[in-house]
Amino acid sequence: MSVTIKDVARAAQVSVATVSRTLNGHGNVAEEVRRRVLAVAQGLRYTPHAAARSLSSRRTHTLGVVLPDLHGEFFSELVRGVDQVAREHRLHLLVSSYHGRPEEQAAALRAMRGRVDGLLVMSPYVAAQAPIVDELDAAMPIVLINTQSAVPGLLSLSVDNYGGAQAMVEHLVDCGHRRIAFIAGPEDNFDAHERLRGYREALARLLPDASEWVLPGQFDEASGHRAGQALLAAPQRPDAVFAANDMMALGCLFSFVQAGLKVPDDIAVAGFDDIPLARYVHPTLTTMRVNIAELGARAARLLLTQLGTDAAAQEQQPSMDEPRQSEPLRPELIVRESGVRRGGGG
Repeated sequence: MSVTIKDVARAAQVSVATVSRTLNGHGNVAEEVRRRVLAVAQGLRYTPHAAARSLSSRRTHTLGVVLPDLHGEFFSELVRGVDQVAREHRLHLLVSSYHGRPEEQAAALRAMRGRVDGLLVMSPYVAAQAPIVDELDAAMPIVLINTQSAVPGLLSLSVDNYGGAQAMVEHLVDCGHRRIAFIAGPEDNFDAHERLRGYREALARLLPDASEWVLPGQFDEASGHRAGQALLAAPQRPDAVFAANDMMALGCLFSFVQAGLKVPDDIAVAGFDDIPLARYVHPTLTTMRVNIAELGARAARLLLTQLGTDAAAQEQQPSMDEPRQSEPLRPELIVRESGVRRGGGG
């Protein structure tokens, strides 16, 4: 038989209201009474009834997370960061995906209605921007992650994909590489677009006589492998390959190893994101590190600010009619074996 709040009140010799105030962290309870109630609740192994708490507080104590996909280390790391912050505040997560299909984002957002107190939405697809505003309750706190543009009234958090891509091209040029190929991501993906833009502008600035060499990709290992095979079949191979994410870089790296090439002696390979696997392949992968878990944690903290857990920070927020862009997360160049200086230097 489950223990009820009445059982705790009876054992602690206080009212049900006092138990409720104590367990909900209200300050109008004497310290001695608070300690007694908490000790009794722990001794009886009392767990508050989530549905009842939701009815009384109109809170679900749950954060919603809507992602483009759930497959791959990037998304697992992102959710890990969100979950860490949620657990610190005794909140639960409800996670959904629109399976890489932007047209299904609206359905995923509708499914969250009434089930969560606030939403984290990663929406890098250009076609998915409009449904965000159309499908959400205006009163629902929300933080957007890696959207194409700021939406009035909504907080957004992004990665400096453009600057990160430029930094990688600068590194490859400094290493002596002159023919640098780029494996792009999905055409309708904002992250991919910004990384391609960074590659193109850095190449034009640093190697004005060099030609762009862009291959299609889909942010997965298979498309990276196909790009690697295409490069192997080219009349002249590039000096280096920069993939718009690590999964494609790993697929490309595998195709080169299969063909008997030595990386980086014959050709250098670099990626973007620094997923955990990047440091455990052979050779280890040079990449732009995005602290993916920290990205998720920062987004969760911004959402908690909207939920009123940080009143001081909330007062400093701009007007709801203004785009509210948080400082972008800046990637860090991580040089490993796959993309070192020609001739062996670091």
